[in-house]
Amino acid sequence: MINFSKETRQKSIDQMQAETLDLLIIGGGISGAGVAIQAAASGIKTGLLEMQDFAEGTSSRSTKLVHGGIRYLKTFDVEVVSDTVKERAIVQQIAPHIPKPDPMLLPIYDDEGPTTFDMFSVKIAMDLYDQLAGVKGTKYENYTLTAKEVLEREPYIKKEGLKGAGVYLDFRNNDARLVIENIKKAAEDGAYIASKVKVVGFLYEDGKINGVKARDLLSGQTFEVHAKVVINTSGPWVDKIRNLNYTRAVIPHMRPTKGVHLVVDAKKLPVPQPTYFDTQKHDGRMVFAIPREDKTYFGTTDTDYQGDYTDPKVTQEDVDYLLEVINKRYPDANLTINDIESSWAGLRPLLLGNSGSDYNGGDNGSLSDTSFDKVLNIISAYKQDQASRGDVEDVLNHLENSRGEKELSPSQISRGSALERESDNLVTLAGGKITDYRKMAEGALELIKNILSDEFDQTYEAINSKEYAVSGGEFDPAKVSETVEANAKLGVVAGLTEAEATYIADFYGMNALIIFEMAKEMSPYVDLTLAESAMLRYAMAGEMTLTPSDYLMRRTNHILFQRDRLDAIKHPVVDAMAAYYDWSQDEKAEQLVELNQVINASDLKDLKVGAN
Repeated sequence: MINFSKETRQKSIDQMQAETLDLLIIGGGISGAGVAIQAAASGIKTGLLEMQDFAEGTSSRSTKLVHGGIRYLKTFDVEVVSDTVKERAIVQQIAPHIPKPDPMLLPIYDDEGPTTFDMFSVKIAMDLYDQLAGVKGTKYENYTLTAKEVLEREPYIKKEGLKGAGVYLDFRNNDARLVIENIKKAAEDGAYIASKVKVVGFLYEDGKINGVKARDLLSGQTFEVHAKVVINTSGPWVDKIRNLNYTRAVIPHMRPTKGVHLVVDAKKLPVPQPTYFDTQKHDGRMVFAIPREDKTYFGTTDTDYQGDYTDPKVTQEDVDYLLEVINKRYPDANLTINDIESSWAGLRPLLLGNSGSDYNGGDNGSLSDTSFDKVLNIISAYKQDQASRGDVEDVLNHLENSRGEKELSPSQISRGSALERESDNLVTLAGGKITDYRKMAEGALELIKNILSDEFDQTYEAINSKEYAVSGGEFDPAKVSETVEANAKLGVVAGLTEAEATYIADFYGMNALIIFEMAKEMSPYVDLTLAESAMLRYAMAGEMTLTPSDYLMRRTNHILFQRDRLDAIKHPVVDAMAAYYDWSQDEKAEQLVELNQVINASDLKDLKVGAN
């Protein structure tokens, strides 16, 4: 029976105080979740503390793609693309209910300057991409469209200068769900895990870190946790955690940037499939427009950020920028701020460095025209058996950079990751991107295992994380639609409509069966459907959902992609949680205030008041 709840949170806090852990993880985003699942499954006594809700800080605020990085092929950074598509395939194997294939359309224009592919180079790039992704000869193999075919598909898209488009495999993602499914599996394997607990200082022995001081943000109590290894996986907060050690100077690792996404009704911006395009501003950025649940969302911006890390805001400048870009690309849309139904802003945990962001057009420096032509020619010759693989590698190894030394824009900062153990013994895993989370965790676990072996004479066998399913993912990844269909039938038997049962089966993977069992055994909460009631009950009993915004923003898509239903269920959800957790009237009122603040921020309420 599932049990990952407020009660298990308290038990985990008690156990962390009572025992010396092998490993304590600071941060419950995707990096911390990835380390936790692998460590716990390997038998390492593991604890994890997250100061907010799981994924709340950064990992629920991405573009919501498990991105293949075809953009890197513009600069023929083959190694990056190869790594990315291999990892993406692994994530789809271990979490088959979360990343879903959703081919991306890349429109090609002849009037937008040097940042865009042309029809010739995009085909070569996509063919190479398919080879690396292992999808050649499958239904997901790339293809090109003529301008006429693009307009039949996307009648709103800009017509002037349109030459056609490439279509290649990409995957949509539910970032927050990926985090919680890793976290739940780690807990199932024995990890002690608690959200809403803030690390406020370190414990030391002979000048070396051997634990943390932490504050339970629900009770206000401060407690200590001892651990043989402490790892900092706190994303943009990495330097803030490092700075909790006042005994030494800390050289910053991070340069966070802010990304913003806006959501409109699909009728206002009909985009039938994910579309990826240049901003036409010659600023080195790319923007996505992506359909999801009868909505279309678009982003992202990429700007340096120095504000409050816990709550980055969408500004008027962000909105103006994205509306200008989207209205230029879709000239008949004429979107205004009043069309925006919801939004989110998030920080990217970028390292101070010198290479490409995976989202935007910034890169390791554009190729010189000469090098670009050489690459196209040699790959074309290779495909016609007129050049060897060695010839291709020789060209790729001797590319010229056209950029020269200049100040890096935020879009050009590295999305690479860094793993190090510092002089005080704190292990820090920084940077990276969601697609790479498993591989980053694998590297961290190798270091953790070596420390435990060399310094504590404890040896552990790592699990094969390429095959270790997250919670809900315990089914054949080659049979996703068949599994959803079979499980949905059980939901119908439990009293749900076919549409509700299918949605839940698709969203929760094998955990849908637990929700259907709950539906059988419970009466609906007041003013909620049986389906919604069972999902909420499961979120509280099995997903450590402690507040209404945890549920409506990160366990489900209500705030972002189901905004039209939100007002009707908001109060019933608060009422049901108040009864379940036995909140006082004051506590219930506080929770409603907090929820309304989250919804108002997503709605851009303050900006809309100023605009009208």
